[in-house]
Amino acid sequence: MDRELAAALPGLPVYGFSDLPRARSTAEREYAARPPVLADGVALTVHRAVRADGTGLEIRVFTPTQGPGAPRLGKAGRAARGRAALPGVLYLHGGGFCTGAARYDDGVASEMAAAVGAVVASVDYRLAPEHPYPAGLDDVVLALRWLHEGAGRLGADPGRLAVVGDSAGGGLAAALALHARDHGGPPLAFQALLEPDVDDRLQTRSMLEGTDTPVWFYDNARRSWQHYLAGRPADQYAAPARARDFAGLPPAYLTVNELDPLRDEGLAYAVGLLAAGVSVELHCWPGAFHGFTAVREAAITRRAADGLHGALRRALGE
Repeated sequence: MDRELAAALPGLPVYGFSDLPRARSTAEREYAARPPVLADGVALTVHRAVRADGTGLEIRVFTPTQGPGAPRLGKAGRAARGRAALPGVLYLHGGGFCTGAARYDDGVASEMAAAVGAVVASVDYRLAPEHPYPAGLDDVVLALRWLHEGAGRLGADPGRLAVVGDSAGGGLAAALALHARDHGGPPLAFQALLEPDVDDRLQTRSMLEGTDTPVWFYDNARRSWQHYLAGRPADQYAAPARARDFAGLPPAYLTVNELDPLRDEGLAYAVGLLAAGVSVELHCWPGAFHGFTAVREAAITRRAADGLHGALRRALGE
């Protein structure tokens, strides 16, 4: 294990899905004790997209206010006319489909907006088991349409949109790319899948051997899929590893971690994309466990952030 990660591991909270209310309360206490700090030169505005049933989906939008190409913001964070549009990024948090919240990742999303020079929209999608599949997917599909249709008022370019997802968010990002391809868009220029959770079958070597790995382990994975699927058979939009055709998907940046049960399904997904002719940049972080980027002070975390931000800048540059 990476030395800095090993030193920090005893201080990381344990989110056991055998007691989901406790896992959620632990996450909330961590957020309250260490609220995220927004990156300098980034404005946050909170919006609502409206679902078909009339309920609201919270979308937290981070817009650079400093640096080359940053729009001047007027009322409600709207970009002033005549300014060049920035690329747009839809960001999907992790949490095993059952925990997490968009606001927990305000620091990550705002740093992405500042480093990439992009409008970043972070989605507070619904969670299982109260809202099993396809509720989370429906929310991120709605969020992509909202971002595409409202790109102009947000200062974003509807022709330069990417999706970034971490863990369960990575699985939702992969599913969103498949859904956009199969249902007429909106078009995605890029997908970044970070330690993605894409396979409900739990039969890879890394998963079967990952019974006591840090942060994420087999029993958590099993329970999270049970909550998410709620007895429904998985299709490619629930578990993207089940897709039979990867052709026509956007270029990808995909990361896995050496000490992560999700490692091998992520590697297999990258191979599937490559075999279908999809361009993939693949990274395996050595000595890293699932969710290691929570150790913000570690050098490997900085390298991971720099790698992601660089990939987004290259993919979304004009």
